Amino acid sequence: GGNPVPFIEASAQGRQEDLQVSGVRVPALTAWWLSPVDGKTSLSKTAYLEQMAEICASEIVRLLNLGQTGQAGFFVTEGRVKTLRPADMAVLVNRGKEARAIRGALARRGVRSVYLSEQDSVFGSAQAAELQHWLAACAEPGNGPLLRAALATTTLGLSLTELDQLNYDELAWEARIQQFRGYRDGWRCQGVLPMLRRLLNDFQVPARLLGSGGAGQAGLMDGERILTDLLHLAELLQQASTLLEGEHAIIRHLAEQRREAAQEEGRGGRGDARQVRLESDADLVQVITVHKSKGLEYPLVFFPFACHFRPIQPHDLPLKWHDDEDRLQLALAAESAVLKQADHERLGEDLRKLYVALTRARYATWVGIAPLANWEQSALGYLLGGGQAITPEENPLAPLLAAWRGTCDSINVVAAPAATHESFVTSDPQVVPGSARQSQRVAREHWWIASYSALQIEGSRRHTVPDTLKEDVFRETPVVATPASPAPGTMHAFPRGKEAGTFLHDILEWVANQGFLKMAQNPAWLRDQIARRCQVRGWIEWINPLTDWMRALLTTPLPLPALGPVPVTAFSLAGLSQAVAEMEFWLAAHQVDTLDIDRLVCAHTLDGAQRPALLPEQLNGMLKGFMDLLFEHEGRYYVVDYKSNWLGPDDAAYTPAAMRAEILHARYELQYVLYLFALHRLLKARLPDYDYDQHIGGAVYLFLRGTHAPSQGLHVDRPPRRLIEALDARFTHPANQDIS
Repeated sequence: GGNPVPFIEASAQGRQEDLQVSGVRVPALTAWWLSPVDGKTSLSKTAYLEQMAEICASEIVRLLNLGQTGQAGFFVTEGRVKTLRPADMAVLVNRGKEARAIRGALARRGVRSVYLSEQDSVFGSAQAAELQHWLAACAEPGNGPLLRAALATTTLGLSLTELDQLNYDELAWEARIQQFRGYRDGWRCQGVLPMLRRLLNDFQVPARLLGSGGAGQAGLMDGERILTDLLHLAELLQQASTLLEGEHAIIRHLAEQRREAAQEEGRGGRGDARQVRLESDADLVQVITVHKSKGLEYPLVFFPFACHFRPIQPHDLPLKWHDDEDRLQLALAAESAVLKQADHERLGEDLRKLYVALTRARYATWVGIAPLANWEQSALGYLLGGGQAITPEENPLAPLLAAWRGTCDSINVVAAPAATHESFVTSDPQVVPGSARQSQRVAREHWWIASYSALQIEGSRRHTVPDTLKEDVFRETPVVATPASPAPGTMHAFPRGKEAGTFLHDILEWVANQGFLKMAQNPAWLRDQIARRCQVRGWIEWINPLTDWMRALLTTPLPLPALGPVPVTAFSLAGLSQAVAEMEFWLAAHQVDTLDIDRLVCAHTLDGAQRPALLPEQLNGMLKGFMDLLFEHEGRYYVVDYKSNWLGPDDAAYTPAAMRAEILHARYELQYVLYLFALHRLLKARLPDYDYDQHIGGAVYLFLRGTHAPSQGLHVDRPPRRLIEALDARFTHPANQDIS
């Protein structure tokens, strides 16, 4: 085993700098001895671990705080002083459990640390479990339990009040669904890594974890560790996605990796790619295993668990040992002689590790010692006994350590100091994040693609999704509370919300693409398609009601009132000979002021009735949109838009006045004015004899839940020619102010 005392003494004499605390030179080695309590002769390994972690962390904090006031530091012979900093300290441990204990004790006292010997797989971290919840919600944003589980994860940081609000605030819940729909779309278009980075930024996770979320906001002690693991996992999933197809395949891959990591816990991952990454190389206390510290040097070293040992057990098969000729042998049975030889070689390895630990410090080492049961089997117990088996009952710990120290002044043997709750308070000026760097635009103008949903309406975004999504949020007109409830099986009882509205729109789009007349003549085919879509969403009870409603909608004549030069007429969807579903349009826009558009639309539609105003914006680039249906009837062209808004519990709620109020509240009149303007531009380019009065029929807004009402759920309007031509002039020459 050898005695390290001469080496320690020689090393202390050769130091070019001294560690001094309050003007006193610190010895090269300080041995803390911990005595059992309650009359016991030995200390349990658990108590040793917990107490020494607290004692070591307390001493580190004491030294660091003294260093802040200039009372602890490295004094060079010329009189220069180097302040003691966290990076000057290293804590040597034997295994990961000890590292977690000491890092936890340091964190509770405000000292940041980094573990340099992490061998576990990042898939075994708590962040991998939270990430799986996020991915499941992004893949199925309409699944309530999955979405709630994702929002409740600790890292996203939603408060209990915010989570509780989702139980009764329908608009807030719909906004979250829409938000995760955006993540799903981004996942499909760009990949899982860009999607996760957007999610983290939308929930301000990096700012909260690192403490850069604003004035006075501090980050979490392990925030850098958490963020490093999240970004590491995102990169690994992005790499795996090149070999996987679909969102659920990636989620399944993550679940499998987590399961394997749990099985491999403590044995390290299968490769460097999966191994937990070092979160920082900043000014932190370094925690490292004795094995990994070999060949390295640190200014100050703490070895609080020097007495730890793990003897070879009979179940540690296969057993490895060497014969008299130093040849490696392998034993598959735990025979007494073999077990003794293997444990003897384990003790030899522990002695070599102890030597490594005691020789890592440049200036000073602190060692934690306690009388554990059978501690003669430990390297330090064997060393103190001179190679003879000893027990604490035969030799009290303090006298034994004093005899080992002898006359060496560079070793100090003291009782372990009491742990304190003192925290580390740095005197360094607080680093305040500066303002974000401003992009130097290379483009000559602010060019972007706008749409109706991108136009901001004053007071309409109480619950918004993050700006990164740029999608409209489902809104409903506030309805006066009524004791009546919708009749079961009617469209008034059909589920409400964005998902239900999209469901109805998709069915009508599919029917239009197949042909309204063909679907009216094939009710079995129609019912089959509706049944397929309902079963996916768990709406089996709605298959027959929706089929009957759709058949009636296809064949029922829908009246069109007289509007200007357009006479009274009627049409049915099944009777249309020319119709196009989801007609897309793109219009060039050059510095078009939305306030100017708003002024024109308000003045020339719906008798100038009051409505929410548009917020100021400049349209410069393209204006795009999709018309739910465009059809021709009796030589005139009409734009149809389906509205699934719920106005009340029965047909009586769908009066012309109620639908008009909903149109004004949601600014749908602005939508159909833009649609008719796009149609005007199209027909002017396609029809040689085009004339607005002759060829434009108007806009038909069909409230789907009110098709059986006396109004048939129809709101029909035809903006005046003067308005459309004024918009045409604005989009052609923005400065043109020919009308007001």
